Parts: sequence; structure tokens; C-alpha cells
Amino acid sequence: MMNEGKLKKNSPLSDIKPTFQGKVRDIYDLGDMLLIVASDRISAYDSVLPTPIPGKGIMLTMISAAWFRWFREVPNHMISTEVHDFPEPFNRLLNELAGRTMLVRKAERIDLECVVRGYIVGSGWREYRQNGAICGITLPSGLRMSDKLEEPIFTPSTKATEDHDVNVTIDEAATIIGRSTILELQRISLDLYAKANEHAASKGIIIADTKFEFGRIDGEIVLIDELLTPDSSRFWLAENYEPGRSQHSLDKQFVRDYLDGIGWDHNPPAPELPNEVVRKTVQRYRMVSKRLFPRLDIERYLV
Repeated sequence: MMNEGKLKKNSPLSDIKPTFQGKVRDIYDLGDMLLIVASDRISAYDSVLPTPIPGKGIMLTMISAAWFRWFREVPNHMISTEVHDFPEPFNRLLNELAGRTMLVRKAERIDLECVVRGYIVGSGWREYRQNGAICGITLPSGLRMSDKLEEPIFTPSTKATEDHDVNVTIDEAATIIGRSTILELQRISLDLYAKANEHAASKGIIIADTKFEFGRIDGEIVLIDELLTPDSSRFWLAENYEPGRSQHSLDKQFVRDYLDGIGWDHNPPAPELPNEVVRKTVQRYRMVSKRLFPRLDIERYLV
């Protein structure tokens, strides 16, 4: 269904209206395929901020594509990130689309976010302080913010279109998508997290938590959307890790912390970001991409 109303600012394409516009991505329906264009928009607390992060869409796309290739054994929806592989008229829009665009197979989205937590932070920390559990999973008493969990936990949440996502238990998730499906997503998600965290640790990065999204293509469960990016994950520098406090984040949390620091009440309109916050956010996203995938030539697009 075509979005109603004016397009969000900072859209890479101005002449072709997307079929759907998310907070960050513009999606073009091409029949049995989708063209996903990652803009430089950044969102926080369910609002799109008026200030773009230069090159952010390129970094998100290239990092996701690198992970999709890295997890060769797990089916995903990616076809290509090369503009010359795109259909008309998109294959002529090199300057607008290069590096920030992914052609994918269309999938039937499974309407749950599959969150894996290896450390206790964010909404998980808030829920733990209230009742000693996250998504119905009871945790040991006495945990501190940013503590590493004995084992990573799977904590699904609903995908909200307007309000906040809501954490749910496995039993609650089973009523939404079926027990066999949620158990399979739990298995895949925990396995993906373990392998990704091992790779990241070898590069000096901790993946504190992340979310995966899945769909079905011809009945097969596949990875979709973005994968292990600074927008969908919490990345910490291992050399600076110290439990019991906030960590040096290499992700969107840096922007959230700034917004909380100036006292924004999380209600629209969102405030502008100062140049220094924009610059440091770009630095963090670049550091993640360079550490995780040193051979990834993102710089050729960031000109």
C-alpha cells in the first residue's frame, strides 16, 4: 500500500515515490522483489530526527550485506547491492543508490522481532529491576547494569506500527505465530548471536544485544531487513567494558544518550542534533564497520 502524505525529509530519491516509507528505509515494490533504500535518517524513541547522519544509510546497507554473506548457511532475502543489477529505472541512479540500496526477494514477514541479549542493558535492565526477569525469564538476583548474562537469552517482542514494541514471553509469542515457529526462531537467533559475537570479540567488539527479523519465502524461514548493524544492535568496545555502568557505545545509543541528556520528553517533534553529535555518531558507525569487516570498502561510497 502506498504511503499517504508527504515523504520524509532526507530521502535519497525525490522523483520516485516509494511504496512504503519506514523510519529509515524507503521500500519500492517490484513485484516478486523489493528495492530497499537506506536513507541517512536516524530515529530515536519512535521519532525520526530532523538531522541526518551523513553516510549512515551506506554503512547500514554494507554492514548488513557483509553479515548476510558471512552467514552463508542461513537463508536470507538479499539478491544484490550492485546498482547495475537493479531493474529500470533504478539501474541508472548510480549516484543516488550506490552503496545504500539492496535488491531483495519479497518475503512474507513474520511479525515478531527476535531479540537476543547477552548482557543486561536497556529495556531488559529496566524490566529486570522491576521484577527480576525479562520476558518471563527469571534471572539471578544482584545483577548490575551491563553485566554479562550466564547464557544469552531470547526475548521476542511485538512489531508495533505506531506505539512502542512490547516484550513478550515465548508462550505469548507462540499464540501469535505458532509454537513450532517461535521455537525455530529462538534456535536460529541464539545460534546467529553466538557466532556473530564470537567474530566481533575477535575484533575487540562486544555485541551486548541485537534483534533479528525473519520472513518466509516459499515456506522457508529466511533472514530479512537489516542484520547486526549499529541501528539494530548494541556494540561496545571490549577494551573499555566495565560492568555496573553505561558503556562506550558504537551504535545509536550515543544519540539516545544525548537526547536524554538535554531532557527531551520523547514526544514529537524531535530536536535537531548538534554538529558534534552528528560527527561522533558517524565516527562510531565507521569504527564498527572497519573493525567487524576490515576489507569492506565503505569509504569509496562515503565521498
